[in-house]
Amino acid sequence: MAAKMKAIIARKDQPLSWEDVDLPEPAAGHIRIKVAAAGLNRADILQRRGMYPPPEGAVDIMGLEVSGWVDAVGEGVSGLREGQAVCALLPSGGYAEYAIAHAGSVMPPPDGVDLVQSAGLPETVMTVWANVFGLGQLKPGETFLVQGGSSGIGTTAIQMARAHGARVFATAGSEEKCKACVSLGAEAAFNYKTDDFEAELKALGGVDVILDIVAGDYVSGHINILKTDGRLVHIAVQGGLKTEVNILKIMSKRLVVTGSTLRGRTDAQKAAIASQVVSSVWPQVRAGKVKPIIDSTFPMQEAEAAQARMVASEHIGKILLTLD
Repeated sequence: MAAKMKAIIARKDQPLSWEDVDLPEPAAGHIRIKVAAAGLNRADILQRRGMYPPPEGAVDIMGLEVSGWVDAVGEGVSGLREGQAVCALLPSGGYAEYAIAHAGSVMPPPDGVDLVQSAGLPETVMTVWANVFGLGQLKPGETFLVQGGSSGIGTTAIQMARAHGARVFATAGSEEKCKACVSLGAEAAFNYKTDDFEAELKALGGVDVILDIVAGDYVSGHINILKTDGRLVHIAVQGGLKTEVNILKIMSKRLVVTGSTLRGRTDAQKAAIASQVVSSVWPQVRAGKVKPIIDSTFPMQEAEAAQARMVASEHIGKILLTLD
């Protein structure tokens, strides 16, 4: 009989449940992690709704990032040993007692961050690194705008951009959230429900790079805000998949309009990003310039309540699920 573990199972129109499932075995190039904590992401909500299925070969269990200890090592893995503390990016499977990760997506928890809190780093830091500094090519002295600055991605992007020497601006959905963005290093934060952030930023001279989680009708405004040679990077489409834009403005300002997802990248591509994060971002964490902003923690068995908090957009920073 196959060994068992507990995991959060999602069924259509039913609350999440904590059930027995088969214990996964690590394939070649992979490890199994005994989970200490898992980070919540919007992708989990979409996966539960059937709108963001896991990639081929991945399990249906939600969860894109965890921290914990190496429990078993697959063939061909070097540099990782049983019992070692790690945090990792996953294709799926984090809402469980044990999770499988490709060895290339496994990182040491940065010095100064405890094991539980480090569960809130892999997805956010790797997403920001790949998009703001990779695709967006943000440089010191440039001006950067992040939409949704109080989210897990947003709080991370503000800190990383500021540590990089950029001028940082943000939007958020309440005065409390705007104040949080400023406390993390944003020069100013605009309440997108009440402020005309497009006019405010144009008056300030525009921005060089925008990290956009909204898309939809926001895209035209972003094109207006961007300076010549600006870069607009999309990582989510919470405002809609389609819009109309003035192509002539893109041409005349020599803009780059791009975007990406992290989950769909190859293991090799994720490994390259993880390696760059460890060498370039972990030193900023050690120096106190970047830190995980944890909104709240819930026992893994209370994943339903944790997701409800995320859906209600009540949080500032990351929501974590923890295991004793």
